Amino acid sequence: MYERRIEIRWADLDASRHVNNAVYLSYLEEVRTAWVERAVGDSATVWDYVLARVEIDYKRELTLADAAVVASCELGGVGNSSVRTKERVVTEAGEVAAEAEAVIVARDPETGRSRPITDAERAGFAR
Repeated sequence: MYERRIEIRWADLDASRHVNNAVYLSYLEEVRTAWVERAVGDSATVWDYVLARVEIDYKRELTLADAAVVASCELGGVGNSSVRTKERVVTEAGEVAAEAEAVIVARDPETGRSRPITDAERAGFAR
């Protein structure tokens, strides 16, 4: 599992003065991108993956009083050309604010179409 602490910014809030639902997705994207980069060991290869699906369950609102969250990402499974992740956003006090699952697809930069995940990538995701 990979974790990243993310400070809650004033700009993350909406008119109700809580973190906007779309911002949770940004927190998850930030940790997922770092997780992929760490798994494949090459920052350029991160851009060879595209988000195909995300499902999120909101468990708790976040406000500026929470100050920061810890977003985490871990492997859910690897297919032929896709990777499924399990992700969470948790307060620093340990309260779950959101749980999510995502599917990212390996993309051929030349054709823009999906491509098979390489053995090296597969091994990196399994670590």
